[in-house]
Amino acid sequence: MKIFVPSLALLACALVTTSAEDVAVTLAVVDPVVDCADLLSVNITSIGGAGSNVTSATETTTDGVLYCLVEGSLPPAITWEVMLPVSTWTQRYMQIGCGGLCGSIEMSVGAADGSEAVNNGNLATGATDMDGGTDGTFGLVEGKRVAFAYEAQHWTAEVAKLLIKNYYGQEQEYAYFNGCSDGGREAVMEALRYPNDFNGIIAGAPAMLFSFQNSFHHGWLSVSNTDEDGNHIVLSDRLDILHDAVVSACDALDGIEDGLLSDPRACDFDVYSIQCASDADNSTCLTSTEIEAVAKFYAGPIDADTGDHLTVGEAQFSSELGWSGVFVPDAATDTIMSTSTALAAIKYLTFDEYPGDNYTLADFDFANSTIDLLRARHPLLDSVSADLSAFEQAGGKLILWHGWADPQISPRTTIAYHEALQATMGADVVEGFERLYLLPGVYHCGDGEGPSDLDLLAPMMQWIEEGVAPHKWVSSSSSSSTRRKLSSTSGSGSSTNVTRPVYPYPAIAKYVGSGSIDDAANFGEGAPLYTYLTGYWLGQDFFNPFTPIEG
Repeated sequence: MKIFVPSLALLACALVTTSAEDVAVTLAVVDPVVDCADLLSVNITSIGGAGSNVTSATETTTDGVLYCLVEGSLPPAITWEVMLPVSTWTQRYMQIGCGGLCGSIEMSVGAADGSEAVNNGNLATGATDMDGGTDGTFGLVEGKRVAFAYEAQHWTAEVAKLLIKNYYGQEQEYAYFNGCSDGGREAVMEALRYPNDFNGIIAGAPAMLFSFQNSFHHGWLSVSNTDEDGNHIVLSDRLDILHDAVVSACDALDGIEDGLLSDPRACDFDVYSIQCASDADNSTCLTSTEIEAVAKFYAGPIDADTGDHLTVGEAQFSSELGWSGVFVPDAATDTIMSTSTALAAIKYLTFDEYPGDNYTLADFDFANSTIDLLRARHPLLDSVSADLSAFEQAGGKLILWHGWADPQISPRTTIAYHEALQATMGADVVEGFERLYLLPGVYHCGDGEGPSDLDLLAPMMQWIEEGVAPHKWVSSSSSSSTRRKLSSTSGSGSSTNVTRPVYPYPAIAKYVGSGSIDDAANFGEGAPLYTYLTGYWLGQDFFNPFTPIEG
């Protein structure tokens, strides 16, 4: 079991993200009415059927908080955990999403770092492994495929709520979901399929367009960085040259030179401007072969017949340092994440027919015809339906967030979904239940060069429990952050204690012109740098409203 409480270093800086007015309503602490061990006898077969069991219920102390830790299983082979505070529960439940292709349980609070409710042990929490696994082979079994797609999270929510009612003698007042990456897909899937499961849902860097994300996206990044001999072209030690050139060209577009791009779409960097005149000396430039690969990273796959884009957007300017370990390795013969991720999904999940054990990315056709092969399982795996009317009518609230420098999932996909919601449901309706926040310089689900410690649970709780919609909130950087270029233009500043306001998309944080750029107080709300809607691409109809299929 991985405990969910964040490190002290993160907490110290993340606490600045929650101000006094962000605190939700005060709810009384409710004590258990039975012993922890009594939960072993709770019957959960009404939820998952035969094979649904509570396997253990024991008290455990985590960071000074005493919990009743309950573990169990659901069919086919789903595992789950629920942590119930013994003496500090304030009638709230938070379920935590599962990243990647899952297969393990991680109680990692992510976008709730620094939350008072988390720090004080006020929340009952739950998580599941979704019956998945990193190699993707579970996708060959229908029951496991369905569990991963949506069923495991829903069943875990039902189990957790049943345990809460048995343990405390009452139901929770509020239920929240918090996930990032595939956990973000799961978050929006809950809003789409089960609009009454959670009051508030936080979805970070959501892999909601799963079928494209783990085929066209990762597949393209992999093949673009692989030569005909199977060796990788661009290596990690070359990324500083590229990144420094991008930042130098576009950093000042938002009115301040701080090493961050407030909206990379406004950047018009010409990658060929840093091509070496001669490949003999490449210490300050990229070779022609490297340039061609990098140009493909930025451009994304294009259908050869129509010239149209096959994805919403690929690598974003300023994300370059984050490529390391994802689709850019340290050595030419290293295995890269994008290859293994794409093959696991393509071979076992995204296609309706199994392509065979010997399938490689050389067999994947980056063409419009392949999009048609993704359509059969699109309503099963993807959570991009632009109609969340049932969730909105149930009073649900949704916060989407994404790092602008995410190397794994393009933030432009999340923007495209936000725009699709507005086009389908109406901007005024969407304004009433959804917010999108983009974080400059932040990688996948956190870290990066920009302030990435955040607490979105506090504004979500205030939205749900007090009816106060979120607007500005403050992100921060901790001493452990890899952020490297933020520094003060006025005064000494601090490279390890940086705060920056974040506003609803498309607004940006605008420097007021004086004071330390490390201090959020010296920024206000600025006009967008980029005002165009997402351009045409061949899979955009996947965002149209659809009815999710059952298995």
